[in-house]
This record gives sequence, C-alpha cells and structure tokens, in this order.
Amino acid sequence: MPDIERINPDTLPDAGAMGYSQVTTCTPGKMIFISGQVAWTPGGDPPPASIGEQAALAADNLGKALASAGAGPEHIVSARAFIVDYTEEKGAEAFAPIMTFLGGHQVAFTAIGCSALAGPSLMIEIEAIAVV
Repeated sequence: MPDIERINPDTLPDAGAMGYSQVTTCTPGKMIFISGQVAWTPGGDPPPASIGEQAALAADNLGKALASAGAGPEHIVSARAFIVDYTEEKGAEAFAPIMTFLGGHQVAFTAIGCSALAGPSLMIEIEAIAVV
C-alpha cells in the first residue's frame, strides 16, 4: 500500500472533526480514477426515493468500482459528491452513509451543489481518486 498521509493543519478549520481531511498526500503508486457513481443497479432498478438511501447505494457502487481495481475506501485520496439542490439537511442525510463507507479514512472530500445529474430521479453522484 502506498504511504497516504491525511493532514488537518491547525491553521485551517478542523475538517477531521467532520470526517475528512484538508490535505492528503501519497507516494507514487497506481492511480485509480473512479467515474461518478450513482444509485443505479446492474438490473436497472429505479433509484431509492431518499438521498440517504441513494448515497448508500452510490457508495456501495463506489466500493465495487474500487474493488475491481484492487482498492478499497482506505486507498481513496480525493472524492467529490455532487448533490442536486444542495441544502445542509440533504448534506447531513447523504454524508452519514458515505462516512460509514469510508470507515474513518478521512479523505480530501468536496461537496458540490448542482442542478441536475444524469437522470431526473438521481440526487447524488460520487467520484473518487485512489492510489494503490
């Protein structure tokens, strides 16, 4: 495993208390770029109705994508979540299952509000960069 360092300098707000890091560094390794994962299934089931359930399914899909490249949540160095019509309440509901998926690994993480995603019923999309 590459040497991944999570940094929350005392000169910036304490992101560690919120479950992510302000800065992530890593030594060279194989970089893995995961495209945006949403609440779609291979069988074409409709996405769940709540953003929390969609976030859990998107995180599960992210885990499957990582596993296909020999990685797991501990290898993520940077991630972004795109949330339709972002509000603080939606963010809180979405981040609970994402933080569970990350298992305490405080990746450099950014939430981005947007007006729409690839399908009209999608509420969240998660993309990531990992290193093994």
